[in-house]
Amino acid sequence: MEMQFSLAHLTALELSPPELTYVAAKAGYDFVSIRPIYMGLPGEPNYALAENKEMMQQTKRALNETGIKLLDIELARIYEGLDPKIYLPAFEVAAELGARHVLSSIWTDDRSSYIEKFDELCELAEPYGLSVELEFVPIASVTNLKGVVDVLETVKRENTGIMIDAHHFHRSGDKPEDLDQIPREWFNYFHLCDAPSHIPSNIEEMKRILREERLYVGEGGINVAEIVNHLPQIPYSIELPNIHRARKLGYEEFVKQCLQTAKEYFSRNARVTLEK
Repeated sequence: MEMQFSLAHLTALELSPPELTYVAAKAGYDFVSIRPIYMGLPGEPNYALAENKEMMQQTKRALNETGIKLLDIELARIYEGLDPKIYLPAFEVAAELGARHVLSSIWTDDRSSYIEKFDELCELAEPYGLSVELEFVPIASVTNLKGVVDVLETVKRENTGIMIDAHHFHRSGDKPEDLDQIPREWFNYFHLCDAPSHIPSNIEEMKRILREERLYVGEGGINVAEIVNHLPQIPYSIELPNIHRARKLGYEEFVKQCLQTAKEYFSRNARVTLEK
């Protein structure tokens, strides 16, 4: 099966969803992954398409004109006090644009609360044909593979999955062979990037790297090929924010280089199927 690539929005967050789609198509991506859920972070653009009908129509037009597909939407965070129903407008947007998945992560330490809210999130997403992909994040509350497996085994929903991010996986201390114990159907796509092998002990430095200074695949210290070899063949969503490079090269050239370097890396590190 030929490798497929998506352009994750965080790689070029200054581009609106329609702009991202056109740039991704020109660079040769198969999918885009957009952020129509506004999180209100400092300096983050608001791409809440449910509230911006003009941008919604522009995004739909861009997808239709380019033939690019929408892989997933972000980010349905689970946090203290959340009413998961606030994500329903974004689910409607996702379904209308043909998305397959919703990315989620957990930002509260209250296990009983986040289990309940994640279960409700999956229930709300199901009528829209969406699976909810739970990602562990080193600066969040669920920070490793074991924590995500605990959630999925507890909620026992069919429309759930685990989304592995190369950066986060390396920082978690999990081992690639740990992935062999996970049901294959839980893997639907993978966040592709690289980063320095040294793991920062300072959370602010960790945050800075993951949001602003990830590296081209093969440029850092993560053995991406080894991780991928323990996963089924799934789309690779390139989430590779590097603000300095993007502004120096321009986003069109930067996202092109993100894809080109990934393809070159995999041409040098051919996939080995380890599944039985």
